[in-house]
Amino acid sequence: MKTILNELNFDQKKAAIHIDGPLLILAGAGSGKTKTLVTRLAYLISEVGIDPRSILTLTFTNKAAMQMRERALDLISKDSSSLPLLCTFHKFGLLFLKFHIHQLGRNNNFVIIDSDDKKRLLRSLAKELKVDLNISFIASEISKYKNSLLSPEVALEKAELKDYQKVAKVYVAYQDNIIENNLVDFDDLLMLTYQILDQNKELREEISNRYKYIMVDEYQDTNELQFKLLEHLTSAHGNLCVVGDDDQSIYGWRGANIRNILEFSDNFDGAETIKLETNYRSTQPILEAANRLIEHNSNRLGKNLISQKGEGPSVKLHHSLDEVHESKTIAQEIKELLLSGVHPDNIAVLYRINALSRSLEEGFTKEGLGFKLIGGMRFYERAEVKDVISFLRVFANPYDDFSFIRIINKPKRGIGKASIEKLQKFAFEQNSSFYGTLDMATQSQLQEIVGKKVSLAIKKLIGDIKFLQEKSKNSLLEFITLFEETIGLKNHYAPMVDGHDRILNIDEFYGYFRDSVEKTPSLTLDEFLNDIALSSEQDQVEGDIITIMSVHAAKGLEFEHLFVIGLEEEFFPLLGDGCNMEEERRLGYVAITRAKKHLTLCYVDSRFYKGRRKMIDKSRFLGEAGLIKSTSLKITKSSGYKKGDLVKHKIFGIGRVQAVNKTGKEYNLLINFGGNKKNILSSFVQSV
Repeated sequence: MKTILNELNFDQKKAAIHIDGPLLILAGAGSGKTKTLVTRLAYLISEVGIDPRSILTLTFTNKAAMQMRERALDLISKDSSSLPLLCTFHKFGLLFLKFHIHQLGRNNNFVIIDSDDKKRLLRSLAKELKVDLNISFIASEISKYKNSLLSPEVALEKAELKDYQKVAKVYVAYQDNIIENNLVDFDDLLMLTYQILDQNKELREEISNRYKYIMVDEYQDTNELQFKLLEHLTSAHGNLCVVGDDDQSIYGWRGANIRNILEFSDNFDGAETIKLETNYRSTQPILEAANRLIEHNSNRLGKNLISQKGEGPSVKLHHSLDEVHESKTIAQEIKELLLSGVHPDNIAVLYRINALSRSLEEGFTKEGLGFKLIGGMRFYERAEVKDVISFLRVFANPYDDFSFIRIINKPKRGIGKASIEKLQKFAFEQNSSFYGTLDMATQSQLQEIVGKKVSLAIKKLIGDIKFLQEKSKNSLLEFITLFEETIGLKNHYAPMVDGHDRILNIDEFYGYFRDSVEKTPSLTLDEFLNDIALSSEQDQVEGDIITIMSVHAAKGLEFEHLFVIGLEEEFFPLLGDGCNMEEERRLGYVAITRAKKHLTLCYVDSRFYKGRRKMIDKSRFLGEAGLIKSTSLKITKSSGYKKGDLVKHKIFGIGRVQAVNKTGKEYNLLINFGGNKKNILSSFVQSV
């Protein structure tokens, strides 16, 4: 262990040997935060003698958890009889609910629905309720409600504006539906976990005493609910070690609360802060640009990155007439890099707005460059893959009506929409689940409702499900082959225009299933489904071709040769209502610090965007980073709040912003707290 500690620098070592009490490791980009965190984990187990089972480490992606687990295993003493729990927040919630959801009067054979399933269910409910709002907006608001611990009833009671009353009505119906079908969405995994711990003091103390040392990666990305959950988990001991970077807090739009890291010392008494400022990734010119840019933010703890690599090439600026010229020039430069022996994995192009990828895709295709686009449709969200997953869900839980309805006519069995509606009405009258009703019904009963052909198809399907369900309880190694032979999904998609691609996707899924079973012979169908439900987009970032992605998707990654396009006003940074300039600047900081040695920042004179060509100004960030002479653009600060936002006040609770007005250096917010309207300065509330 001494040798391992000696591999750390002074500040890393200081953080690694910290044992008791709250600790904030303020880790700059490329400063070895994962190495420090993993070494601390190994130190607690192998040197201090802490029982591994009493340590909980929480991450945000499965990929991060897996990498940390592998690195920790290399450091932990081989004599360790057990391993610490190292998983994502949501996986922890899943494990907790499997043991304790009965506290809420629910069964532990619940099924997790992903964002696509959630939207389909919301679309159905909105149609029933004659709500004509955008489904993504409804889904986002319900997610906000859950992460603010607002029940459907309270949300309905507090809703004043007409649109939010509609959302709250859908929320009520949605929650009733998923409880009735024993489903949980991603937000439930944490919300229900918190509710159980909050309501049961004895259990809260038991869980907190079980995990006496808690570590959290990427703490700047935590939201209000995750913060409250951590308060409960550490309530018996206060041993919380978090690592994060306030300058890389870029997820405010999805609920991340930067105040969690900025106010860590206020929230946890006796907290110590250790800064990691030595950067092992980038050369000094790149870090100087990043440091200068981020210094323009006022809401930060403050640190200055210093390169361990030393000097390197200057940051390069690339000026083009338009996006066509830009993409062509970048493609040609990349071709030269490839010809010089640079591996494609070491090259990436980033953008702030997804729409900018179109010109890159066209330019790269014309130049014959292979690329992967991160941020398109996720693998598990493709229709053919979701069909396979829905079948597997039904095998794991036949009473998952949501999945059963999806696969009832795939492949086509002549069971049309009208037949399904008749059968659903029959199930409702029987006061039973859809599948359960069809299983118990006699052939003659079904024939009377939907005719002989459809009734025979239904009984055949139920027979196939029972057969495969039984087979899934045995070895899963050959199960997926038997599934395809029995159901024939590939034959269903083969005649389609894009049938070849769809079959390739199905085969990819089957291969992944077999590989998972081979790696973990004891794997159950339920465990496999939960693992893929919890997978994230960034877990799929791999391969050996050039990467094109958004800055958000690039967080945590690094590249030897990096191009960032769209360094223009309105594109990077975004401007307009609701724009948070400090978060935009943090995005710029993240983009710059992805580069290891060669960084090219690109801007154009005009872009074709939203149906028209527009002349644009170069980004203020280029001036703030010291790469061009300071522009005439004023550095403006945004309140970060806009009409409709949910905010929280320490006295009045949760309210909705109805108006935003500038008042000196502050912003005056008109907030509706459940009918009680107040004018509050923006510094006295926080986003939820």
